[in-house]
Amino acid sequence: MAIDRLISPPWYVLGHQNPDADAICAAIGHAAYLQALGEDVEAARCGEVPPRVKIVLEKAGLPAPKLVDDVRPTAGSICRKSVVAVRQDDTFLMAYRLMVDHGVRAVPVLNNGGEVRGLLHFLDLLQLLLPAATDGRDVKLLHASLENIGATLGASSDFGAEAPSEEEDLIMMVGASSQDTVGRRLASAKVEGNVGKYLVICGDRPFVHQQAVDFGVRALLVTGGNQLSAEIAERAKEAGMIVLCSPHDTATTVKLALCARKVRNIISEDFLSLASNQVASRFMGKVASSGQDLFPVVEAGTRRLMGVFSKSDLVDPPRTKLSLVDHNEFSQAVKGVEEARVVEILDHHRLSGDLVTRDPVRFINEPVGSSSTIVARRFREKNLEPNPAVALCLCAGLVSDTLNLTSPTSTDVDREMLSWLSSLAEVNADEFAESFFASGSLLLHADARAIVGTDRKEFNEEGVFLSLSQVEETSMKGLTERKEELLEELKRLRHEKTYDLCAILVTDISRHDSVLLAVGKESLLAKLPFDRLGTNEFASPGVVSRKKQLFPAVCEAIRLRNE
Repeated sequence: MAIDRLISPPWYVLGHQNPDADAICAAIGHAAYLQALGEDVEAARCGEVPPRVKIVLEKAGLPAPKLVDDVRPTAGSICRKSVVAVRQDDTFLMAYRLMVDHGVRAVPVLNNGGEVRGLLHFLDLLQLLLPAATDGRDVKLLHASLENIGATLGASSDFGAEAPSEEEDLIMMVGASSQDTVGRRLASAKVEGNVGKYLVICGDRPFVHQQAVDFGVRALLVTGGNQLSAEIAERAKEAGMIVLCSPHDTATTVKLALCARKVRNIISEDFLSLASNQVASRFMGKVASSGQDLFPVVEAGTRRLMGVFSKSDLVDPPRTKLSLVDHNEFSQAVKGVEEARVVEILDHHRLSGDLVTRDPVRFINEPVGSSSTIVARRFREKNLEPNPAVALCLCAGLVSDTLNLTSPTSTDVDREMLSWLSSLAEVNADEFAESFFASGSLLLHADARAIVGTDRKEFNEEGVFLSLSQVEETSMKGLTERKEELLEELKRLRHEKTYDLCAILVTDISRHDSVLLAVGKESLLAKLPFDRLGTNEFASPGVVSRKKQLFPAVCEAIRLRNE
């Protein structure tokens, strides 16, 4: 059998970890743009969907992008598409022909449920040509069903009893000796009590046929296209003995009979298999040191075969393609980005020092208020229009990041794109922005971990490890009651990740005012250019942008901390 179930490495459009509205909406929009150009690409996310974005997606009638939290090559992504496999109840001859036809030296063996039972190697089959003798006698041991022996030989069973399908232990004896010698051997078997296991093989030798019936052997295999005489055939049938008539000569018949064994009897069950979700970089060493030449890949949580790979497939494993939006720092990107193939980056933030790619990439970085703005302009440049659902998502990303064009990061390009997108989405931009910010208040409805983590970014500035979160609200209602809870979450997160500074900016978008809650080294807290209301609370009037106001202020505190 052959299996062809492998999907080519995917191409995802992804925002940053802990995505905000712009990261998710820009990913949806840019994926739609690339699809319009004929690319096979999918929008994805590497974090939870913020409550406000969930509402926008419901209104647009769009599903949430696929959650992708790790893009490292796995056993499932590197295994080969076409898999030659055999079933455990297939005969050796069936397996041999399949392996020869496909030019393979090893195949996985499956049970009837499609689960991997073991491996079968070509050398295992060749050993059948040199079976071991027993006590110097011309007998050969064979564990097979007489039904399979007949099917393998293409033998007729017009005489004797019906061949059973159950496997049994048989002792093959080629009746090529004299009548006396054959008689002595069968008599000896009768005394030993195992003559009922004998499979006597011979050509046109009626006296051997007669002796086989007289001594009560298990079965008679007549070769060369010969048949039994009517008298012997009748006696065989009365005795319940199985008679098979092979069209092949005796030598060929013996070899093919050996090939009637089921694969299950010789497979190697001591083998290395990999679950489809196992990361390649973690098992490369084990695979390299293994003497195995073929490695089955099974579905995670089951033993069902998904594919196979060899050691050579690990030399340059296929990598997931990524289009990154709304960030250009690998510290903020999906896990495993270093092992993926980044093909392009669309962003509106500062450039980071940790951006390193294996291949040349398309890099679009513009000083506008949102990544959704960049995506919208790419549609315009190609004379394309996003459909109303995608346009609505891009509106959400744009108004979220620019606080409906009131943020200091807003530009004329943002204004132009919002006007165009809102017309395509058939919404009033101001009314949409008002309903967007009024929906899904995190302070009122989410737990502290969700509030801190929903739009959180990590930075490493001059060796100082930072976590800066931001949440936009239509008022500061609820902050007083949640403040201590939020500070405890910041402390927990700082301890877990060993940040030097961990903070959240709570922004009142109606008043363009913010409160900063921060925990960390006192040398940094003391240098923050905001009015300190308490040990960990700072008034930040007029501060609404993390990118253009909060982050530069923290960077200045880092510079001044040792002065």
